[in-house]
Amino acid sequence: MNRITRRTAAGALLAGGGLLGLGLIGGYLLRDVMRTLMPANQGGMMSGGMMGSATSSDMSLYQDLFNRHNEISRTVVDVPGGISTTTESDIPALTAQLQAHVSSMYSHLDQRAEVTCMSNSLPTLFRKAGSYKRQLVLTSKGVTVTETSTDPALTAAIRRHAQEVSGFVRDGMPAMMRGMMGG
Repeated sequence: MNRITRRTAAGALLAGGGLLGLGLIGGYLLRDVMRTLMPANQGGMMSGGMMGSATSSDMSLYQDLFNRHNEISRTVVDVPGGISTTTESDIPALTAQLQAHVSSMYSHLDQRAEVTCMSNSLPTLFRKAGSYKRQLVLTSKGVTVTETSTDPALTAAIRRHAQEVSGFVRDGMPAMMRGMMGG
């Protein structure tokens, strides 16, 4: 019969405690992320919270777009001073959601009603909303957006945001989670 030494028991106890701690930390992180995705009346942090001015209908739309990211296509082209993007879907309901989302984001920008959680570049774009040109064209399958600035730092922020959104389209929710965690 094998006996368990004190060293083995202490090691197992420490390992178990470490796993428990990691589980708790992961649980708390997941809880906080889920709170940001839930409508305000279900414990979310909408008006003025982590999502800034995003409403529960905005959040529902964001979540659906993340969940259906593999049904969306996106191209980004650098243009002088910024970008031109086309984001589309072959599914009419998803096309309508894309159009509603971008229109809503531009309304938030025009009102300086910041939405911050999903993008590290959005705070700059909201602070400088009056300093760059935005053009939104609704297409039969989605949207084409052109954003430009004469300020090189703002041009860089515009291009960073385009790459973040492309990551959302490519990877869905994991890309947003990486952005929230600073990755």
